[in-house]
Amino acid sequence: QVHVVESGGGSVQAGGSLRLSCAASGRTFSLHGMGWFRQAPGKEREFVAAINWSGRSTYYADSVKGRFTISRDNAKNTVYLQMNSLKPEDTAVYYCARDSRTYSDYTHTDQYEYDYWGQGTQVTVSS
Repeated sequence: QVHVVESGGGSVQAGGSLRLSCAASGRTFSLHGMGWFRQAPGKEREFVAAINWSGRSTYYADSVKGRFTISRDNAKNTVYLQMNSLKPEDTAVYYCARDSRTYSDYTHTDQYEYDYWGQGTQVTVSS
């Protein structure tokens, strides 16, 4: 069983920054891509960013491109999401998930490609 735990959420004013962390258990963490998704109240969960197993490939939703950066530290079994220039529309519960594929050179935006999910961390951006 793989456990995924997000942390780092909180409340911030527009223009501010937050860094989310996602720790995943298991010895195979470094073999899998990881992704971040978010769900705002009354909306469906949407893709935010993804990184492949090696960290060489990343992909972002257009809405966060240039403001968010995804990275990983395989020695610490941790993935990060650095969020800068936050906007009120970034307010959501942010989820981290493990890509079900191993050694993929590609990142995936479809949530059905991900098999283990965290409980989420709330990010609130006030104007």
